[in-house]
Amino acid sequence: MTAHRIVFANEKGGTGKSTTAVHVAIALAYQGAKVACIDLDHRQRTLFRYMENRLDTEKRRNISLPGTRFAYYDGTSIEELEEIAAEIADGQDFLVFDTPGKDDPLARHVATTADTLVTPLNDSFVDFDLIGQVEGETFKVKKLSFYAELMWEARKKRAHSTIAEQKRDLDWVVVRNRTQHAEARNMKRLNGALQELSKRVGFRIAGGLSERVIFRELFPSGLTLLDKGHLGDLGTSHLVARQEVRGLIAGLNLPMPGQDAAGSGEASPRKAGNGAQDMAVAAE
Repeated sequence: MTAHRIVFANEKGGTGKSTTAVHVAIALAYQGAKVACIDLDHRQRTLFRYMENRLDTEKRRNISLPGTRFAYYDGTSIEELEEIAAEIADGQDFLVFDTPGKDDPLARHVATTADTLVTPLNDSFVDFDLIGQVEGETFKVKKLSFYAELMWEARKKRAHSTIAEQKRDLDWVVVRNRTQHAEARNMKRLNGALQELSKRVGFRIAGGLSERVIFRELFPSGLTLLDKGHLGDLGTSHLVARQEVRGLIAGLNLPMPGQDAAGSGEASPRKAGNGAQDMAVAAE
């Protein structure tokens, strides 16, 4: 069985794609899954740098943390990308792609070939415009965006080939990051528009990560909120944020390897396999 592809994609920057991708990847590793990651944002390389920082912290503190294989790709060839993906994902349970916050051919390719497509959105109609446009007075959805139409067509094509080619269905999940609790009226309007559009296009809605300083502070160390034994004393906001991560993983409903029907028990944390650092190189 090939690795389950999880793609974090949004053509708008600043929505928390990389932070969400890192926490999902490490959460899966904590549950015993073997995880590989490819960063397609070859300029910022946030996911790649996060994982590098994580390895540095392990060496500096002489500790062992659940990790992933990881690489970034700075080429333009879909064929070459797929070759690298096949190599790094060999023997892995999940392959995670982080994509740049812009329209990009490689990002479109991995989004349409995903098993689970995760689109983080900030709770604003500016971000909502990526997937749909609303009426200015009623806030009812008036049309799909280009991106939503692209994903709709991809899901239809996948549905036709699911049985014939034994491919997985494309599960599209819109993740609501940075929820603004104070703006109740805007929240209600946005929630209504998302619910309406989800029925038309077929995506699911999951809760994401709130705007918290801790997510940005952890980047230099490569630690995540799940590394509770290495974070020192945690305040209430940190504990709430950790619960958000766990809620997000539950909302994604990913197929965990070796999990029985009842889903009982937790697998042991898994370290990145040998060669994880060797894979962390750019394509020529």
